[in-house]
Amino acid sequence: MFKPWITAALVAATLGTGALAADAPEDPAQQTDWGLYLTAREAYEMKVSKGDDVLFVDVREPIEIMFTGFTDVVDVNVPFLMVDPTAWNPEKPVLQMRRNPEFAATIAAEMEARGMDKDTPVMLMCRSGGTRGAPSANALKDLGLSAVYVVVDGFEGGTVKDDPRGPWRLKNGWKNSDLPWGYAMNKDKIPLRAE
Repeated sequence: MFKPWITAALVAATLGTGALAADAPEDPAQQTDWGLYLTAREAYEMKVSKGDDVLFVDVREPIEIMFTGFTDVVDVNVPFLMVDPTAWNPEKPVLQMRRNPEFAATIAAEMEARGMDKDTPVMLMCRSGGTRGAPSANALKDLGLSAVYVVVDGFEGGTVKDDPRGPWRLKNGWKNSDLPWGYAMNKDKIPLRAE
């Protein structure tokens, strides 16, 4: 586990003077050993200011991206969980999602291909920041990276339960922060899977 003063120093060095990082999620399951969290807006600002000195990864399943949208600001899509079309989820009426066994190795390969080292900040963004954010970050522990950030509000943000249309993801998140996104997928950033 990182020491708090080291984490604070990493945040200051990575984000720059005056920038504040997002608070740690209250749920321990959504926390990481790095203790580094960003809002979608902070992730955008970090990527724009640091450019190729940071790796921004969308960890969502490409099928999900097809229907919920994509931002070309990310460097690459490396799904943490992938749809298994051969099995139903035993808890809800959807297809089963399974952990990508190549997740950490693919992140390492992407970093190596870009000439990045273990001190290069990595930002991970999922749909809402909760279910896949911290688990995807924690899957990178064995890579020895010094700064892995989770975008706490994710691509679509949090659910607003009292909206007259029903529970919609209208609170915070990349899409709701007026950041660049659309439904066109970039085939150079979303690699095809082998059969």
